Amino acid sequence: MKTGVKTAVRTGTETGTGPPRGGGRGTGRRRTRLVVGLLLGLLVGALAVGGLLWLERPRPRPVPPPEPGPAELALAAVGAGVPPALRDLAVLIGERERHLRTHPRDARAWAVLGTAYVEQGRRTAETASYPAAEKALRTSLKVRPGNAVALEGMTALANARRDFRAARTWGEAALKADGRRWTALPPLIEAYTGVGDYKAARSTLERLQKLNSGRVVMATSAAVYWDRGWREDAVATLSDAAAGAQAPAERGAWLERAGQLAWERGEREVALRHFEEAGRVDPDRRTAKAGQARALAALGRTTEALSAYRLALAERPSPQYALELGELYESMGLEQAARPQYDLLQDQVRAAAAGGVDEDLVLGRFEADHGDPEEAVQILRAEWRKQPGIAVADALGWALHRTGENEEALEYALRATDKEHGGGVRSALYAYHRGMIENSLGLAGPARRHLEEALRINPYFSPLFAPLAREKLKALGEPPEVPVPAA
Repeated sequence: MKTGVKTAVRTGTETGTGPPRGGGRGTGRRRTRLVVGLLLGLLVGALAVGGLLWLERPRPRPVPPPEPGPAELALAAVGAGVPPALRDLAVLIGERERHLRTHPRDARAWAVLGTAYVEQGRRTAETASYPAAEKALRTSLKVRPGNAVALEGMTALANARRDFRAARTWGEAALKADGRRWTALPPLIEAYTGVGDYKAARSTLERLQKLNSGRVVMATSAAVYWDRGWREDAVATLSDAAAGAQAPAERGAWLERAGQLAWERGEREVALRHFEEAGRVDPDRRTAKAGQARALAALGRTTEALSAYRLALAERPSPQYALELGELYESMGLEQAARPQYDLLQDQVRAAAAGGVDEDLVLGRFEADHGDPEEAVQILRAEWRKQPGIAVADALGWALHRTGENEEALEYALRATDKEHGGGVRSALYAYHRGMIENSLGLAGPARRHLEEALRINPYFSPLFAPLAREKLKALGEPPEVPVPAA
């Protein structure tokens, strides 16, 4: 085999087919380049194949980021103005308290802690949360004066305490500190509504809608629409907010509000479905249980309604719930069972006052119908001086009616029901009160019209007073026939 190779090489040289004589160095260089080229080609090919194999090899899946913990979820919700889960809120409070023990100069952490306390108090009706909230928020403002986060928290705190005048002051300060901070606007709108400045509430809503269009803005818009009497717009907007909600706590909040609107419209079955769904998606939404109780009572499922009210009061002590339960007992002819609920109401009002919460509106309503009407007038006059909103106008007018001061009573009833005075909200209770006051003044036509309106808005607005509205209408009879003028 070796001999053959040598012969072939030698033969090629001799016959002129090999390199010419004297060309050995060039031939070597060409041969070297050929070999180097061949090696480079092989190397590039190997790299290409290796690259393909690298691309085709199984790759480890990227590790997903860790799920946010309860504190992070609550912080994100609070920062976006969205209702957080109650348990997440408790974790956030504990985490911020621990952090502040070692970082007492962290103004933002103090503001977040205070705002979380406010939300916890709202959700549980534990008014002891409010002094803790105020201390944290004021500490934040002391560490960093004028910071918008703490000012916004103070607005929410004042609203929760029903001190709407203070809420307006804090809210306007928050807006001045940061005019682009859209989350400061919903609590300011609530404050304007509480003091009866409906024009400011509407203009602030327009400003909010230019800055943001999310679900919190939808829910805020729905509340303003409802107060203006735009019932269908309010319902549609709130439905959109509930449909787009992601977290259970947020969806539960919007569903509960949808239930309230359905209840105000007299849609018992729809209201009950919303309240039940709100409690299902967020079992900690305790206010939904009271909504279920109202709807069940309207549906004639009285035993279930009583149980729901008792559970609501056990989970979230509220003088309003105690008043409603007492009136349900009264409607059943069980005055002895109603009395402990009214005693509980007064105890809860005193407990709320210790936490800085103003429950004089519900106390005045109670005194007007079940206690001392003269006392009710005094309480509600003071409330009107502080925050002259629609709800206070209605309650004060009714208390004055109960003391026989019907001329003045009608003035307040008109404020609560006339669009001219901002009373665009269509409330069955307000219409009932106005009709009864007009009846006492001998204004049979207007009285009949407003009592009919009350029952048209919500035939089940109260287990105690809706039947009285029907009785009074029956007593008033049909309107007299007016002869057609001669042509």
